[in-house]
Amino acid sequence: MPSNILIVEDEPAIAELLAVNLRHAGHCPIVAGSAEEALRLIRDVLPDVMLVDWMLPGMSGVALLRELRQGARTRGIPMILLTARSEETDTIAGLDAGADDYITKPFSPKELLARIRAVLRRRSPQLTDEPVRAGALAVDPGTRRVTYTAPDGAEKELRLGPTEFKLLHFMMTHPERVHSRGALLDKVWGDHVFIEERTVDVHIKRLREALAPANCSELVETVRGAGYRFTQRQGATAAG
Repeated sequence: MPSNILIVEDEPAIAELLAVNLRHAGHCPIVAGSAEEALRLIRDVLPDVMLVDWMLPGMSGVALLRELRQGARTRGIPMILLTARSEETDTIAGLDAGADDYITKPFSPKELLARIRAVLRRRSPQLTDEPVRAGALAVDPGTRRVTYTAPDGAEKELRLGPTEFKLLHFMMTHPERVHSRGALLDKVWGDHVFIEERTVDVHIKRLREALAPANCSELVETVRGAGYRFTQRQGATAAG
């Protein structure tokens, strides 16, 4: 799936080359020429992935990673450190600062895209195109289809609205975890969208109704006082 990727690189030619390759791969690159500019951009919208050059004017890339890892809102952003340093001690320093991965220049566009896919699979599986299944229920983000296997073995399609699709996909890629309404708003709608948390309840209700023909509505549980959870245990109850 397309991802918003923030490139923090002070060399315009390198930043443009990265942006062109990411755009060609279907992603949406955003370029910041310094750590300070990156922090300003992140205040408005969180990126899905960050590519951060180690050597930046002012605050270094490593210092930027450390600062972001300390913030409750930003600590979960997948980050890849780009650097010309290749010594083992440098690699360790970059990873200790909070980098999810470390890639040494020069590198090929194919290698970079593979690293981005790997980081997304670990950190943000809802942003990948890999199908996900729970029992008879299957979600394919590549085709935007939700299907289930009927008792007679036939595969049938369920009709979900775009928000319900994103909600189901996120919850299925993070099963058995309790998500607050605020967390779901951030992850499904985006942290820059300001709407009432009760909006989540409306879409959860619609999602359960859409899953009813597959007898899967009970997989979306209400955890009283906490939020919602997708369970893979058939026969769970959905209260509220």
